[in-house]
Order: sequence, then structure tokens, then C-alpha cells
Amino acid sequence: MSQHHKITNSKVLVTGGAGFIGSNLVESLLGSNNQVICLDNFLTGKRSNIECFLSDKNFTLLEGDIRDKATCKKAVMGVDYVLHEAALGSVPRSINDPITTSEINIIGFINMLTAAKDAKVKRFVFATSSSVYGDSPELPKVEERIGKPLSPYAISKLTNEIFAKNFSELYGIETIGLRYFNVFGKRQDPSGPYAAVIPRFINKLLKGENPEIYGDGSQSRDFTFVENVIQANHLAATTSNKEALNKVYNVACGDCITLKELFFVIRDLLSDKNREISSIEPFYTPERKGDIKHSLASIDLAKKYLDYAPIFKLKDGLNQALMWYLDNAKSFAKKDV
Repeated sequence: MSQHHKITNSKVLVTGGAGFIGSNLVESLLGSNNQVICLDNFLTGKRSNIECFLSDKNFTLLEGDIRDKATCKKAVMGVDYVLHEAALGSVPRSINDPITTSEINIIGFINMLTAAKDAKVKRFVFATSSSVYGDSPELPKVEERIGKPLSPYAISKLTNEIFAKNFSELYGIETIGLRYFNVFGKRQDPSGPYAAVIPRFINKLLKGENPEIYGDGSQSRDFTFVENVIQANHLAATTSNKEALNKVYNVACGDCITLKELFFVIRDLLSDKNREISSIEPFYTPERKGDIKHSLASIDLAKKYLDYAPIFKLKDGLNQALMWYLDNAKSFAKKDV
């Protein structure tokens, strides 16, 4: 991605900046000569994700919660761009605790959007989710056609999209929503009950254990390496195309793989490092409530309006991610995950 399409020489707020995607965005922004404010309450974000930035004079950590309006107002002071990543993720977690998911993902979102509007930031770019497609059987997923949301998490993200569009129309704030499809990459935590599938597979295989697959493994996903997401955020913030504004875009690779196939791809890649891994098999458990069966994105709209073109395909991204997990295997083992 050229400097022309990057955020440079600006003051940028990254909410959820200590999270997986947020910390990768922070790293990219610092690398392109920006002042970066990271707002995080460390509910799911990790201090270890931002430790390497603390000595950078262009990095500021603001520990706080987007559910607090005063914190949001403080965070956006003098800011050019807001990259809103803060959210309580996970479909299963939202089913188990819909209230906290709604408080953070909806009320927190409105707080940030209002603060950004009042501070007259140049643009508000926010993370939404492929989960908004719900029970729509259509493949590939096209932005203007969605189904019925299947979880409180999906409802919260769809609500964000509606609020952003409404604020754009009422107050003139420039917004762009990015519907992420199954993002993976370095700093994605493999631990805990709500860990994403790729780090969970990697972690189990490195420990010589059998990974769990929900259902029969035939469900498919459009997995997206985090560098593609970083590219999309830069493009969304810097585009001068007025027609691109106040829309929502799929951010994905436009390709899909079943979870069963994914397991064997990861196992084969790791077997090159350790032959014993090649004999490990997954085990299957009942499907989870709220999960979409198939997910495949059309990225035509993002190509048309944002000039988005995924840099990393699945296998290239997996190779990059595996290097990071191998380098950090000992620290994950200490957590006994």
C-alpha cells in the first residue's frame, strides 16, 4: 500500500487499541508518522499488545471505557480520524450476556459517534461484522442485502450501521463502516472460551492436542488476514471520493474454505515444523447457536469505491500468522490454554 493511500501526519484515535485488530492498526499508524491515541478499558484488550508502543513519543494510552461519555469526549480532542474498533466480540458471548454486549457495542458506539461529531473529526471509520448477514442464504454476501440477525452481537453491529448512517444524514459527519469477515493474524489470543477458530487450531496443534470443531466442519468462512483490514481502514479514512462516504463495505478476500479443510491446511503447514503434528485429528461437537452456516463476501463495492484489493490470500496470511504463533508459543503455554 503506497503512502498516498495511508493515513499520515495526523492525530488518530484507535478505540480498542489494545485489542487484536486495534493494536495492529496502532502499529501501522505509528509506522506512517501519526500521533496515535489508544483508548481501551482492557476488558478484552491486552497490555502486552501495546507494551512495545509505550516508549514511542507519538503514542498515548488513555485507559477508559466507551460507556463513559466524558472519556469519549476527552479521547477525541484535537483528533483528525477515529478508527472505532472497541467492542465486545463473540457471538456465543453475546448470547450468554446480551446486556453487556449491548451496553458496550450500542451505547458505547453512540457515545463515540456523538463525541466525534461534536469534535468535528474529519472521518469516523468503524468496525462492523459479517454477522449482520444473519440467516440470508445468498452467496456471496452483498452489502445491501442482509437477512435476520441471529445473535445479540449481530444486532448490535447492525444497529451501529443504522446509527452511523443516521448521524451522517442528520449532522453531516463522514462515516464509513467496514464489515469484517473472520479476521486473523498476529496478537489474536488463542485462549479462553471465545477464542477464534484459527488461533485455537494453531494453539491446540502446537500443544499436541486435538482441536474441537463445532458441527460437522462443513460450515465455510471467508478468512481475512489482518493486514487486509489495516489496508481497508487506511483507504476508508483517506479516500477523497465523496461517493464512497457514509456506506458500509465488506472487508474480506472474496474466497472461502470449510472449517474441516482449514484444519488440514493448518495441520499441514505446522507439520513442516514438527512431524508429530501430522497425525493429530480434530473432534466434532454440536453446532453453536447463532453461528452462520456459510460466509463468503463480495468485495466489489470496496474495490469500486475504496480501491480495496486484498494483499494477502488465506495461505499467505496463515504463513505469516504461524510465524508469530511459533515465536510466542512459550508465552501461550504459560497460560495453560
